[in-house]
Amino acid sequence: MLSALDHQHTVAKPGYSRWLIPPAALAVHLCIGQAYATSVYKNSLIAHFDASQTAIGVIFSIAIVMLGLSAAVGGTWVEANGPRKAMFVSACFWATGFLVGALGIATGQLWLVYLGYGFLGGIGLGIGYISPVSTLIKWFPDRPGLATGLAIMGFGGGAMLASPLSRQLLSFYDPGYDPSNSASVASGGALVGLFVTLGVGYFAIMMFGVFNVRVPAPGWRPAGFDPATVAAKPLVTTAHVSATNAIRTRSFWLLWIVLFCNVTAGIGILEQASPMIQDFFRENGTSTVTIAAAGGFVGLLSLFNMAGRFAWSSTSDIIGRKPIYMVYLGVGMVLYALLALIGSTATALFVLLACVILSFYGGGFATVPAYLRDLFGTYQVGAIHGRLLTAWSAAGIAGPLIINGFLDAQGKPGTLTASAYQPALFTMVGVLAIGFVANLLIRPVPDRFHEPATPVGGPGPATTVGDRSTTASDTGVDSAGSVGTERSTTR
Repeated sequence: MLSALDHQHTVAKPGYSRWLIPPAALAVHLCIGQAYATSVYKNSLIAHFDASQTAIGVIFSIAIVMLGLSAAVGGTWVEANGPRKAMFVSACFWATGFLVGALGIATGQLWLVYLGYGFLGGIGLGIGYISPVSTLIKWFPDRPGLATGLAIMGFGGGAMLASPLSRQLLSFYDPGYDPSNSASVASGGALVGLFVTLGVGYFAIMMFGVFNVRVPAPGWRPAGFDPATVAAKPLVTTAHVSATNAIRTRSFWLLWIVLFCNVTAGIGILEQASPMIQDFFRENGTSTVTIAAAGGFVGLLSLFNMAGRFAWSSTSDIIGRKPIYMVYLGVGMVLYALLALIGSTATALFVLLACVILSFYGGGFATVPAYLRDLFGTYQVGAIHGRLLTAWSAAGIAGPLIINGFLDAQGKPGTLTASAYQPALFTMVGVLAIGFVANLLIRPVPDRFHEPATPVGGPGPATTVGDRSTTASDTGVDSAGSVGTERSTTR
């Protein structure tokens, strides 16, 4: 049965529609997007283990660090073995992480939660995050931004689904838990039930993606698509660069800085969103923004984070990847400055500025795979993407450290005002400025890093019928184990 996961069994047969791929990718990303919903049961874990906020927060930090590391280390393996096997491995690690975490909660062993949700779950996060990206780009060479935006939008939306679901499950397993009260704490038994239910349920949903994903047959391309028209755009290549060579190029590291800066700025607000809006509108020691309203603000930010992943990445197909990052970083600098200077004058203005900033944060994630495709081709774009995601891991540490470091110096939580945030926000303006300059310096990859014109095992001639694939061969795989979509036109 496991042979069905092999790469050769995932090549699309004639008549397969490429529009079936985004739902398969969404099935994985919606599940692993639960990582952003851990705050829902954070207080319950603190009470159950009688631990500090820092000790429980380490769980999420481990998961994000492992996301970046596993994506970087496992990227080449994902390319070689194809999306189906990668999604299956991701589902196994993700589900096992919940079950081991449940065991840790049941036995009162916090280290098991670190091992389960943090370490094992983090590996599932990393492998699952990159598993459909390369395949989507190969199915949509004409609209890579739209395709990756559709999938990565799911990661942002996963928390929107997981948050209310987790609250309802906790109230189901513990009738004394009030899902509408942020101060309510669930019992250890309810937490065990939650983790087991999520582990089993997410595994089943991810299996839908596993058995529905396909890779295009060698040489396939959409009807009417001419790679020459794409290559005519700035920075877009029809050549291919391996993951090993990619990290030797200046463009890769400049793009690493770009992603790091964009994520550092966005995650700083996301991590502090609820207390931040209350602090900005505090008068005489009391905030005019209620806890419920702050919770609604967090939900709105998640919505803009998700929508930005699709809207901005789709826009990048029209205006180009480099210009869209100039918007993310350049306009982002202006928005952060406005937030620091006049954000406290009106709640509506504060919400508007923060929502647009978070849409840029989400858009940066969704656009970067297409940016990599433009620079390095489709050959091992998934593996290259995995290596680039180490910028996310670094930003996940740097962003909160910058914000919390400045706030700790300004006073105690619950007593801060808008002025306390100004040093941190202006620092983020500087961070975005560094990213803006790095983006300006990105240039096409020199020819010496390109792969040979015809890799071993290259595809045969292809024909197209609409969005459905027909080729002279249904089983050709390149030397890296990945199926090419444009090899017949590469240099």
